[in-house]
Amino acid sequence: MSKSFAGVQALKNVDLEIVAGEVHCILGQNGAGKSTLIKTLAGAHAPDAGTIEWNGEEVTLHSPQAAIELGIATMYQELDVVDGLTIAENIFLGHELSVGGFLRAGEANSRTRRLLERLGHGDLSPSREVGTLSAANQQIVSMARALSHDTRLIIMDEPSAVLDGEEVKNLFRVVRELTADGIAVVYITHRLEEIREIGDRITVLKDGRSTANGLDVSETPTSELIRRMTGREVENVFPPATPVADDAPLALEVDGLSLDGVFHDVGFTVRAGEIVGLAGLVGSGRSEILETIYGARRATSGTVRANGRELRRGSVRDAVRAGIGLSPEERKSQGLLLDEPIFRNVTLSSFTRFARGGFVDERRERRIAAEQIDALELRPADPDRPARTLSGGNQQKILLARWLVNRTSVLLLDEPTRGVDVGARAEIYALIRRLAANGDAVVVVSSEIEEVLGLADTVLVVGDGRILTTVKSDQIDEHQVLDLVMKGTAA
Repeated sequence: MSKSFAGVQALKNVDLEIVAGEVHCILGQNGAGKSTLIKTLAGAHAPDAGTIEWNGEEVTLHSPQAAIELGIATMYQELDVVDGLTIAENIFLGHELSVGGFLRAGEANSRTRRLLERLGHGDLSPSREVGTLSAANQQIVSMARALSHDTRLIIMDEPSAVLDGEEVKNLFRVVRELTADGIAVVYITHRLEEIREIGDRITVLKDGRSTANGLDVSETPTSELIRRMTGREVENVFPPATPVADDAPLALEVDGLSLDGVFHDVGFTVRAGEIVGLAGLVGSGRSEILETIYGARRATSGTVRANGRELRRGSVRDAVRAGIGLSPEERKSQGLLLDEPIFRNVTLSSFTRFARGGFVDERRERRIAAEQIDALELRPADPDRPARTLSGGNQQKILLARWLVNRTSVLLLDEPTRGVDVGARAEIYALIRRLAANGDAVVVVSSEIEEVLGLADTVLVVGDGRILTTVKSDQIDEHQVLDLVMKGTAA
């Protein structure tokens, strides 16, 4: 399979063989060609060269509908459910059950119940509005939609990205049941530990080429997978920490912060040069704490001080002026202007620095942005390239560059490596460590407990909207964190 866009070769003679009843994992760094490959299999892109054989016969997938009719369904990383419609309406969207032009709502609800029961979620009502569901249950709806056709192959793109530990276990249970019925699953993830648990074989992509085809999961060491993904050995993913001086100035002080119905009486401090990590399950209130500190949510009570200055509740402007920057969890929808060029995204929070007489000095704006692009080794280093075209890791670098341009002293990072490959993760970790070593205070939220423990100096375990314990990262392990979260009691 080969495919190019505007002269850029996205796929170069890629080979992929999928067997009925297996979980075939596809690995690769951001920009390796994974998205282009699955969109080609889904009928969204037409290949420039190569062939697709389905059940021994060559086929042409000229549209997503053609792929679905063959039995190929795709679940994209960005959930494609439609808020405002019911579960049943979402599942049969585009192939509604009707007779004589009238919808058969009863039949749709009945089939929906059977699909949900098959997926272990028979407790969900077909008439429930999808917008009220958790991300995990919305994913179940997306999977049920795939199974509402006569599906023989399901492509799952980063299905665990928005799930917590228990939800991932349920996802794996569903995948195993599907493969037991002879359905093949293509599973794309950046989490190598998931591949060990759920995968059968692995194909690795690098720079649009397949560097490994159908490797046996049980026989391939992790070091080999990383080498094939990156072209180099990646060791010591978490760089060594720089000790924080006991008398380092307090950069961030949070005292008695509460948001009704979300979190209560949150208090902690972060010194200049310190990295504080918030560990907990999805829905524990971690992201909301960061958003409230930043002023995107108005606190019910409590205070936030940045560099000794008390901030007004619910004022993003006040937070930014005090030196606080936020990299949000959903970088595409909340952090970036995807169709704007890289340089404009980098300078977005610093426009006043480039304004003269009511006009923006675009030459200076580009020069400052280019300095950060070079410093962060953003690839490709083209300031005019739309942010949408970059990999997840490079989009994350844009957000970090934005706050570096703004001379931020307190960085709030929500899921900074979500959807980022292992090579780019190492670069982002090194960058965060470098910022802390230069005196910035950093607060990190991550669903991956290993990431919090490996990156932070101090860990706050959050459960049910409360801080359960505050501890140095070298004095607690992943099992202890999970034990605290599941018990929901303070240590």
